[in-house]
Order: sequence, then structure tokens, then C-alpha cells
Amino acid sequence: MKDRFLRACRREAVDRTPVWFMRQAGRYLPEYRALRREHTLLTLCRTPDLAVEATLQPVRRLGVDAAILFSDLLLPLEPMGIPFEFQAGEGPVILKPVRTAADIDALRRFEPREDLAPVLQAIRLLRRELEGGVPLIGFAGAPFTLASYAIEGGHSTAFALTKALMYGDPAAWHRLAGLLAAIVGDYLRAQVEAGAQALQLFDSWVGALDEADYREFVLPHVRAIFAAVRGSGVPVIHFGTGTGHLLAAQREAGGDVIGLDWRLPLDEGWRRLGDAVAVQGNLDPTLLLGPRPRLIERVDDVLRRAGGRPGHVFNLGHGVLPATPVENVLAVVERVHDQSARG
Repeated sequence: MKDRFLRACRREAVDRTPVWFMRQAGRYLPEYRALRREHTLLTLCRTPDLAVEATLQPVRRLGVDAAILFSDLLLPLEPMGIPFEFQAGEGPVILKPVRTAADIDALRRFEPREDLAPVLQAIRLLRRELEGGVPLIGFAGAPFTLASYAIEGGHSTAFALTKALMYGDPAAWHRLAGLLAAIVGDYLRAQVEAGAQALQLFDSWVGALDEADYREFVLPHVRAIFAAVRGSGVPVIHFGTGTGHLLAAQREAGGDVIGLDWRLPLDEGWRRLGDAVAVQGNLDPTLLLGPRPRLIERVDDVLRRAGGRPGHVFNLGHGVLPATPVENVLAVVERVHDQSARG
């Protein structure tokens, strides 16, 4: 059933639980490493034919139930006026961090159909390649996660500079988050126009906030993004990590599917969210680095906690790690499909 992923997102009956993986295209795949020997990450993202190939590699290899566009959530920053690069061993480095109200006021809103045209062309090409196959997921970063990269200058663990701006100049923070929300809403709509059949909003680092700060500084802007894509006709996944304490607020912000990470049992997370929403998750990615019996045991535990209820999309709680053996990823796909087969 090629539409089982979309059906699960809509909480409809499926023949098997659908499974896909965040970062299912990446360094754990030999064919991806071959691409990266010849091209930089940003070249892959900005060259439609290469982005198509990277997107399709795990679909061919693993038998997953959805393809996710190969891209990077930081791409909207550069046309705003926040240039960045990827440095070996360091990840993304922001070349012009945003630290003051003046920095924020110098940023610009842009038209994603022009400035991010290669991404949209990759989506159009992928839809042709995937015709009759699995659906395609588009995505973008949420305001807190994008802002944290822009302010911190790259990845952070404490988010001290980000929180200092939030607390010290709330008006400037809301201007920045509001601009990001408007851009991301436009960008996601453009992805649907190009052919994306589902969307995922990545708020990867928002778990660093408590609920009061989430409601004050994040929720209004995330809600604006969901309002912008409402009526698009595609399901939207709301993803974060370390967000067990924020689930009720995330549900209020929006999303047809809410991501659950491994820190909270899936049945408990679903209970907090309520039955009127689908869930995605929630295997710990590091389990794929360990022995096969333990991995399979934990896959079965996730499925048991889901209980066969409509609306479960099997995934990891975060992305596939680079050192993961391909055969373990394949084993998860096969186990989920076998164990969840409906009579």
C-alpha cells in the first residue's frame, strides 16, 4: 500500500505501520558517501539532480514508506542575509551571527519561489521519479531552531545567547521569530505547490525551553506557520526533541502528527497529546548501533505501545547516526512491516 504513510498521518486504517527515518539519506549509506566525495553538502542541496539522487538512495535500499527531500533546514537563512558554511568536523557555521536588534532589522524577507528555486525544482523532479511509489515529504526549520543557529553562530547546547536575546529584548526576538515564521510559511506552501505530499516542521532544539517560555516566545510563531499551510491538503508533522514537557503546548500550536522522541514512552506521549492527533516515533537512534536482539526488542516495544491504533508512523526520535550499520536500518524496516501486518 503505497499511501500507508499518508493514511497513517490522517489516522486512517493501514495494512502495516509505515516507517521512514529522519536523515535516512546520509553518511551511513555507502552510496551517499560516494556522492559526498565528489560534492559538498551545499552543492548537493542546491543542485536538483544531485538532491534527487540523495533523496532516492534510501528509498531504493531500504523499502521505507516515504521519501524525505534531501536538503538542509538552514537554506532560508542566506537569502535573509545570514550567510553560513559547513566546516569539516564543525557542522554549520554562521558567518554573520544575528546578535542585536539592528542585526534583526537588517534582515530581509524573500520569495522562496525565486531564491530557493533549486529546492523546488528538486521536488518537481522527485515527484516524477516517485510516480506510483512512495509519497514525498518536504520540510523546513521552525523559528526557534533557525533563530538559535543564527544567534549562536552554529549549534549550541546551552542556547545562552539565544535566551539572552529573548529575555533581554523580547520585541526584537518577536520581530526575528515573526520574520522566520512568515518565510517558513511561504517556503512550505511553495513546496506543496511543487509537489510535496506531506510536510515536517523541524523544531529540533526547542526542548531547551520550559513551557512558559515556549508559550511566550515560540508558540505564536509556530501557530502562524501551521495557519499558513492550513488548507494545503497535505498532512504536517510537528517535530522536536526533548519536548516531553511541551507536548500539550505543541499540540495547541498545530500539526496533524506530533513527533515523540525516545525519552518518553510512546503510549505515555500519545496519552498526553490525546487521541485526536497522530504520532511519529520513537526509537532511540543509538539502538541501531547496538546488538540486533536488543534493537528488535525495542522496536517491538514501540509497536506494542502503539497498540495498532490508527495514526502511528514509526520513526526514530531523531536522525540516523553516521556510524549506523545499513543492515540494522533495513532490519528495523522489515521488523516493523512484519510485526505490524494487519490480518
